Amino acid sequence: MNAIMERWIKRCHHELLDRTVIWKQAHLLHALNQYEQHHNAHRPHRDIANARPLHPLPEPITDLATVTHLDIRRHDRLGGIIHEYQHAA
Repeated sequence: MNAIMERWIKRCHHELLDRTVIWKQAHLLHALNQYEQHHNAHRPHRDIANARPLHPLPEPITDLATVTHLDIRRHDRLGGIIHEYQHAA
């Protein structure tokens, strides 16, 4: 468990805290909460076929016409520090 937490803290420090100026404890807790939501619900993980921890694996896109006409939308968190990308419905 130690190695897992050390990796999470290092990643959080590198992706979030190195790029943010924290003024108060409430701001730090908000930033960590947003990063945790991004980490657990959106970000693809390298461990198991890029699966997100709280979602099943998506169906692969095999049709070339669909791939060339994808409509991707970007959602920024924490003022643009974290970017999330989704297919537009």
